[in-house]
Amino acid sequence: MMQETTRTTIALPTGLLAATDRAVTDGKANSRNELIARAIQRELALIRRAEIDADLSQMAQDAEYQAEVLQMEAEFAVAQWEALQIETQT
Repeated sequence: MMQETTRTTIALPTGLLAATDRAVTDGKANSRNELIARAIQRELALIRRAEIDADLSQMAQDAEYQAEVLQMEAEFAVAQWEALQIETQT
């Protein structure tokens, strides 16, 4: 599936561009564009994961959220126990 693209210009350190070209020559990517796009996607995924980790860390420190989690766990305890009993009977 083809994605819409936009042409842009970037400035890269000479050594990085040379390494990119070697990767393309070695068949590790079809083109500079592909390799750079993959690298950007991976970096953006790392940034997003760090944001999620920071959110989870905040949740761990949030007393109101923790109380809500404990309440939900208590409400589901009976259903979890029943499910475990059914699973161990089969």
